[in-house]
Amino acid sequence: MSTQTLAAPVVEERPEDLRALALRHGLGVSGARPALPEYVRQLWARRHFITAFATAKLTAQYSQARLGQVWQVMTPLLNAAVYYVIFGVLMNTRAGVPDFVPFLVTGVFVWTFTSSSVMAGTRAISGNLGLVRALHFPRAALPVALALQQLQQLAFSLGALVGILLCAGVTPGRSWLLAVPALFLQSLFNTGVSLVMARLAARTPDIAQLMPFLLRTWMYVSGVMWSVQHVLAHNHLPHAVLLALECNPAAVYIDLVRFALIDSFTSAQLPPHVWAVATGWALVAAVGGFIWFWKAEETYGRG
Repeated sequence: MSTQTLAAPVVEERPEDLRALALRHGLGVSGARPALPEYVRQLWARRHFITAFATAKLTAQYSQARLGQVWQVMTPLLNAAVYYVIFGVLMNTRAGVPDFVPFLVTGVFVWTFTSSSVMAGTRAISGNLGLVRALHFPRAALPVALALQQLQQLAFSLGALVGILLCAGVTPGRSWLLAVPALFLQSLFNTGVSLVMARLAARTPDIAQLMPFLLRTWMYVSGVMWSVQHVLAHNHLPHAVLLALECNPAAVYIDLVRFALIDSFTSAQLPPHVWAVATGWALVAAVGGFIWFWKAEETYGRG
């Protein structure tokens, strides 16, 4: 009598059954994007990492240079010296601009804050792929930390800026306190733009190569080396061009800091509703940039 072995039938599980099984046991999609309120809570929980990461990046930035952290101040000062010779002396943009040296140096320092934040944003994800692929954390922590690094660097530079203003005969006053809200709004704007650039560069790394040219163009139309109001008063430009120059966010924040620190830069040189414009740019960039970055959270670090 022969014994017959019966093979058990193979039951192929359907994908929806596996999904239900995973959900029943508390499993989720790897790298799935959390809801926006939960994402904000996760980011806040990493605030100490963000601060430590920014400080470490700032410390290491010039670690290979002999002068070290002195370059944080020397770089914008050397830029200001070059711009003074080319634009102030050779092109005579200082004509009709009182206190041109404080005017120029303030513009260079404030502009450097924005341009450095934008460039740092382009490297936030692509420059930290090892960290992104190895650990699970809100990816917004990286561009936010790099924007914070630029704010820390600005704090060092402000000491040099104050020294230059005092040597140029600018008298400190209560108006200097207005620089605090102006730089705070600029920080929000910079962080938002950094988040936008981080998402763009994560998908298209070539943007990092294009940004220096775009930033240079943006700088030339932002009144860093020349007075926007002085030029507009002597040119018959289309109204749309005038409005774009006046509402240019970089120019708005530069003008606010100049108004706060330089006595000869009066409210007559500010565009209309300047504080409202500065606040609007800060909120649109910070909120819009954060949400737009969050929408692509699950794609960062993937092939």
